Amino acid sequence: MAFGRLERSSAPPPMSDINMTPLIDVMLVLLVIFMITAPLMSASLKLDLPQTEGTTASDVPDFVAVAIDPTGQLYLADQPVAPAVFAERMAQAAKKNPLTEVQLRADKTVPYGRVAELIGVVQKAGLSRIGFVAEPTPVATRP
Repeated sequence: MAFGRLERSSAPPPMSDINMTPLIDVMLVLLVIFMITAPLMSASLKLDLPQTEGTTASDVPDFVAVAIDPTGQLYLADQPVAPAVFAERMAQAAKKNPLTEVQLRADKTVPYGRVAELIGVVQKAGLSRIGFVAEPTPVATRP
């Protein structure tokens, strides 16, 4: 049997380009992770809000988010603030736009007197539009 000569060519030259496919895959996975976690980070302050039947979302374009936790600590946009700083920021918001709405989230264990004091501070600053944020009553428990 006669075999021809087995010629071996030299190895292919090394590739000098960067393979972009794995980099794009990693970028898309990170994008999906951020898209899923971003809405979860917006309401980081955990409050036990009261439940009501008439709860609807407000579409007010200009608002200030205010919260009171069970210990009585004030939060402005989920950041803790001192009462003096809170009054100053409310006055600044009123100067910027007197029609700014204050969306108040108060834990249901906060005494009514503390909520009334907060409303007084907001009204003294010059803001009169106050919305109370509550959770809707679950459908199964409605009468």
